[in-house]
Amino acid sequence: MRLAGTAIALALLSLASLWAFAAGSVSGLIKDASGGVIQGAKLALVHTALKTKFTVASDAQGFYSFPALPVGHYDLTIEATGFRTQQKTNLTVDTDAALRIDTVMEVGQPTEAVTVTDSAEAVQTQVDMAATHLGEVVTDKQIEALPLNGRSYTDLLAIQPGVTPLTTLTPTSVIMAGVTGTINPSGNLNPGDLSIDGQRESSNGFMMNSIDVQEHMNGGTSIIPNLDSIQQFRVLTNNFDPEYGNYDGGMINVVTKSGSDAFHGDAFEFLRNTRLDARNFFDNTRGAFRQNQFGGVVGGPVKKNKVFFFADYQGTRTVEGIASPETS
Repeated sequence: MRLAGTAIALALLSLASLWAFAAGSVSGLIKDASGGVIQGAKLALVHTALKTKFTVASDAQGFYSFPALPVGHYDLTIEATGFRTQQKTNLTVDTDAALRIDTVMEVGQPTEAVTVTDSAEAVQTQVDMAATHLGEVVTDKQIEALPLNGRSYTDLLAIQPGVTPLTTLTPTSVIMAGVTGTINPSGNLNPGDLSIDGQRESSNGFMMNSIDVQEHMNGGTSIIPNLDSIQQFRVLTNNFDPEYGNYDGGMINVVTKSGSDAFHGDAFEFLRNTRLDARNFFDNTRGAFRQNQFGGVVGGPVKKNKVFFFADYQGTRTVEGIASPETS
């Protein structure tokens, strides 16, 4: 019998202070119809779920920047004296994304608003014109749609171009002076040992909410969050920023979900049972195998527009017998 461990994660998020990690950015130029830059335009960016508001003003070159933004959807409002107010809604900021949004203001009264809403198709095909790194984002919707045996996001890393699920480690590998073998802190789950663009697994970095969680013996990840608690993850395979200079392979960035002004959550149960299995051709009986993976997530407000909570739980129970052929 094997009993897998359980894990509970609880986060209380005060948006003014704890959302400090850089997940994405928005920047651009503000101009008038003649191409002249507009200085002092006021820009307000609001996270639609968390209601967090970020404000900046364009500089003498008409440039503005929101350098550190949590992952999510945003509404942008631009105001300038003598021009109509511009509103851009449903902007999507992904992990390590750098959106470039240049705007041409129309002459008119500020009370006259011009609203531009991105469609779902436009959001899916949004082009990053500012960052140089290469990498793909896997969202929570995609994670939920792909079947996984074991509920580990690391099993999805190999769907990215340039990623090969292999390891150079063997039971006789020397991982440190006087120590051989492999270390798997994730138990039975895939620790994420893989080759990115031909590099060894120890060349890859793993970040969770901007915290380094690489397991430095084998090069995989030391933390695998509950699948339902992941908002998205991104695999950077090439040309990533100098802030990741500690690694010359690839970077895997995981961002977990948070609370919001509305209560939300889910519960799940994944079952495997001996009665659902076929008998091995050489065995007279079926070996016992029962596995239950269960849990859920919940998030919501502690104080409206100020403090939110998010908690997740997953338990795994496995009973596995060994069947052997009858001998006479």
